[in-house]
Amino acid sequence: MNVSLEYMGEKKFKANTVKSSYILDCKEITPVEYFATGIIGCTGIDLVVMAEKDGYAVNNYKVSAEIERQMEVPMKFASMHIVYAFDGSFDATKAKRYILASLENYCTTINSVRDSVKISYTIIYNGNKIADREGIASGSGSIEPDDGFGGACCS
Repeated sequence: MNVSLEYMGEKKFKANTVKSSYILDCKEITPVEYFATGIIGCTGIDLVVMAEKDGYAVNNYKVSAEIERQMEVPMKFASMHIVYAFDGSFDATKAKRYILASLENYCTTINSVRDSVKISYTIIYNGNKIADREGIASGSGSIEPDDGFGGACCS
């Protein structure tokens, strides 16, 4: 992967990737906010891709995150709670397995920060809360990975 930035003045950068480019306006959205939305965007798309691969559609989908940062510089992320809310025609077990597959295996951004950030999640599927503030394995070593199905995640 190759990415670059070109400073345009007035706290604006042109971000370049192999596929496209966009304007990063730091007066409007900080690089930390871009980073945070990139994290939830990565895990967000995983659900859609896995469901489509199985022949399902995901509807009314929203992913959000509550992030706590350390107070000392460099003010790293201390914890992240991701809330997934969506509808689908598959069962709740499969919905949770899709999310856990992303969090535990496929999402590059989550797996890049998980050793230093305590990550938890909530899943609201078809209007029902099927997971509430459950944790994933992180660098603290205090959270054991548990997919809620006796280790059957994603099989």
